[in-house]
Amino acid sequence: MSLNSTERFTSRVADYVRYRPDYPVALVEWLHRELGVDRDTPVADIGAGTGISCKLFLDGGHPVTAVEPNASMRAASIDWLGGNPGFSAVAGTAEATTLADASVGLVAAAQAFHWFDQQAVRTEWARILKPGGLAVVFWNSRRLSGTPFLEGYEQMLLDYGLDYTSVAERYNDDASMEAWFGGGLRGTARFDHGQQLDLEALRGRLLSSSYAPQAGHPQHAPMLEALRKLFDATARDGTVSFDYDTRVFAGTLPATAS
Repeated sequence: MSLNSTERFTSRVADYVRYRPDYPVALVEWLHRELGVDRDTPVADIGAGTGISCKLFLDGGHPVTAVEPNASMRAASIDWLGGNPGFSAVAGTAEATTLADASVGLVAAAQAFHWFDQQAVRTEWARILKPGGLAVVFWNSRRLSGTPFLEGYEQMLLDYGLDYTSVAERYNDDASMEAWFGGGLRGTARFDHGQQLDLEALRGRLLSSSYAPQAGHPQHAPMLEALRKLFDATARDGTVSFDYDTRVFAGTLPATAS
């Protein structure tokens, strides 16, 4: 696929809104309890997409500014969350947010983090953070094994995904995240998370992924047939369990990374 990272999901917004997983409430509670983040701390949600991670922080009591370059995804977040007085959205990138110096107490980045220029964002995020402010990076890491469904789904992506392997390899490991924080890492956490999906929702979850071939591509119909067979073979009481580990890293951003 040749789309740049800011446009990869433009044609998938509807499925993204309906079928992408949220994040565990325990994540925000951990920030409050373990790292002392006040509930009214202003948050900049970078690469906010359709607002899934924004909703997590809004529900936790935080005012949130969504920074999102993709117009379709940003519009979806406004449609969903625009009625909340604590929510606003701006057209900006992770590396050039448009936000003022020292304007937020918490910079948050969720699933989009692996698309960023991770050196350039440190400089930008340090600029917009108030003194003593924190950055928190988190994502849902899909479990690849442990049940016949999870193992079958992974094999299906390997068989039909357009650039699945290269996308999967973009996710950071613990060592690279510690290096990215440059000695400022204050805490890490991991939370169980998941979705119970019927066949329609499973199909939508698959098609929300940037590497899934869309209608008109020769791999599209065979992939959906493989998905149906996998669902029929592994569903229990009409659903499958789509399981994740939600991984969280939080800390300050020193001037230079290690």
